[in-house]
Amino acid sequence: MHTLRRLLFIMTSITILLIGWLYLHVHSNITPPTTPYEFSIRPGSTLKQVSQQLADAGVIPTKWTLVILARYLNQESAIKAGDYQLTGNLSQIALLKYLTKGDPKQNEITFIEGWTFAQLRKTLSEHPAIKNTIVDLSDQEILQRIGASETATEGLFFPNTYYFIKGDSDIDILQRAYQAMQNYLQTSWSSRKESLPLATPYEALILASIIEKETAIESDRAEIAGVFINRLRKGMRLQTDPTIIYGLGEQFDGNLRKKDLLADQAYNTYTRPGLPPTPIALPSLASIRAALNPAETDALYFVSKGNGESQFSTNLSDHNKAVNQYQKQQK
Repeated sequence: MHTLRRLLFIMTSITILLIGWLYLHVHSNITPPTTPYEFSIRPGSTLKQVSQQLADAGVIPTKWTLVILARYLNQESAIKAGDYQLTGNLSQIALLKYLTKGDPKQNEITFIEGWTFAQLRKTLSEHPAIKNTIVDLSDQEILQRIGASETATEGLFFPNTYYFIKGDSDIDILQRAYQAMQNYLQTSWSSRKESLPLATPYEALILASIIEKETAIESDRAEIAGVFINRLRKGMRLQTDPTIIYGLGEQFDGNLRKKDLLADQAYNTYTRPGLPPTPIALPSLASIRAALNPAETDALYFVSKGNGESQFSTNLSDHNKAVNQYQKQQK
């Protein structure tokens, strides 16, 4: 009996000491290695990994206090991924609250509808929070890295705002944007109108990129898509200026001339039938949907009115009149 009492006394004493030690550590202030101190918690990180990360950096004296505290408060799986900044002394209980209920900084990058891959690539390389790994890679090497089956990078990345952790690589973000485009494209393809003169989702992507460059007016997208679909069905050339401008590349000085319309090249839809070989820009979801669900129309021509809207015509005579009218107005 005496031994049992002694054992209980020792166990009680140890428990009290442990509780006191834990209370002292979780309520006493910790001092970050630098002020402000920035660190990142990556998606999928466990409580032990985060605690070890902070202990190794000298933010907390040992990982176990934060682990025990989080488990005691049932916050073991509540830690949020993100970029954090400590601006002064705080207790471990305050630190845990910050990691579970705070508002971690989110880095972001936006890809704009109508951008070329060159513009997208430049934006990636200039973002200070992104790890640059593609600066010396060719487009084909980039496609291999992201697991793409296509042979050209143009138009493959969904225009959107992407949030990421500081230090994420450009390849990671490109892979997300590529997968997003594949998902939206396949979903839209599965709900397309019947009997479209488009053999593959990639051809729909090409047409959508042309629609994107032709108009920013939501109400005109499906009508313009209808014109191009009608032309493809009849074997007419698309005769769309944005493809020629894309094909000219750096040679384009902002003024499209008659000689440019006559000079044959892969993206000249005045001299070559059908779609160009690749997309010419990043198409929006609205343009993809328009390409696959075009308006029912008899129109074969359209011209810009100068205010963003288009004038549609069913025959060349009316189209020429519209061209003369709106070109005079613009002059």
